[in-house]
Amino acid sequence: MCIFVFMIFLTGGTGLVGSHILMSLLKDNFNVKALRRETSKLDSCKKVFSYYNLESLYNNINWCIGNINDVVLLEEQMAECDVVIHAAALVSFHKKDIDNLKKHNIEGTANVMNIALSLNYKKCIYISSVATLGRKTISNQVDESCIFKFNNQESNYSYSKYYAEQEVWRASNEGLEVVILNPSIILGPGNWDKGSSKIFQRIYQGLKFYTTGSSGYVDVIDIANITLLFLKNNIVNERFVLNGTNISYRDAFDLIADELGVKRATIKVTPLLKELAWRLEKIRSFIINKPSLLTKETAASSMRNVSYSSEKIKNLLDYNFISFEDSVKRNCRFFKQDLI
Repeated sequence: MCIFVFMIFLTGGTGLVGSHILMSLLKDNFNVKALRRETSKLDSCKKVFSYYNLESLYNNINWCIGNINDVVLLEEQMAECDVVIHAAALVSFHKKDIDNLKKHNIEGTANVMNIALSLNYKKCIYISSVATLGRKTISNQVDESCIFKFNNQESNYSYSKYYAEQEVWRASNEGLEVVILNPSIILGPGNWDKGSSKIFQRIYQGLKFYTTGSSGYVDVIDIANITLLFLKNNIVNERFVLNGTNISYRDAFDLIADELGVKRATIKVTPLLKELAWRLEKIRSFIINKPSLLTKETAASSMRNVSYSSEKIKNLLDYNFISFEDSVKRNCRFFKQDLI
C-alpha cells in the first residue's frame, strides 16, 4: 500500500470532475479533505461512486463544510493540508449569472490561491477549461501556445475562467507551484440535468436538430487520471490541454443517440434557424422557469469548427486518452441504469 505524507484539499468535490478526482484519490490511498457547501446535495457524488461499485470508498470521504467565498472558514479548513486541487467552478452561459461567475470563478479562485500561499502549500492543480485559450492558430488546432483574445465571441464563462487562471499564475509568480489543466467538453456520468452531461438527456428526450460545427471531447476519467499523475511528478508551472477526440457535433450526437437507443437528429441547423432557435429557447425557459441549454453564446459556438491538440501531454507523460466511442458507450450505460 502506498501512503502519501501530504494532505490534499479538494474543492468542487460534489461536481462531475471533482467527484471523479475524489474517487481516484481515495482509490490511490491519498489523504484528502473535500470541501462542500452546507447546502450541497451529495446524491450525484454518491451515484458516481456507485457506478464504479465503490460505495465503500464513498463512506470514507472526509467532507468539510464551507465555500471558497467564505475566507475565514476556508482558511480554517485548508490549514491541515499542503496541496490543493481546485476543481470548483460555476458553469453558466446566461447573462444573468455574470456576477455569480465573477464571484465564484474569479474571486473564489483568488481566495484559494491567497490562502494556499499564506499556508505555504506545496502545489496547486487547477482544473480550468479550453475556453481560456485563443481560437485562431496557424495549424488550425488550439494548443497551449494560443493566446486568449478579448472579443464579442467569447462568453462570460470564458472571461471568468480566463481571469481565474490569472489568479493562479499570479500565485505562481508569488511562489506557489502550479499546474493548470484545460479540458475540452467533458464526458462523464453524474447529474445529467447539469453541465455537459445535459446533452445526453436532451438527446434521450428527442433532439431533432444538429449543427455543422465540431469540437473536442475528453472523458472525465482522463482528467482524474492525469490529475493524479501530476500529484506524483515534479512538473510545475505549466498548462496542458486535455482532449481525447475532435469530432463533429453531428457524429457525436449520432453515436450518443445510437447508444441510448433513440432516433438520431435529422434537421440541419442553418444560420437563420440558429438565430430563431436560441430566441425561442429563451422564451421557453422563461415560461417553465428553468435554465436553457441553448443561449445566444452556445448557439454561436455550436456552428464553429474548433479542434484541440493534446500532443504536449501525450508526449510528456506518454498518455493515451480514452476514445470517444468507448467513453460514450460507458457513460450511456451508466445513464441507462438510472432509467430502469
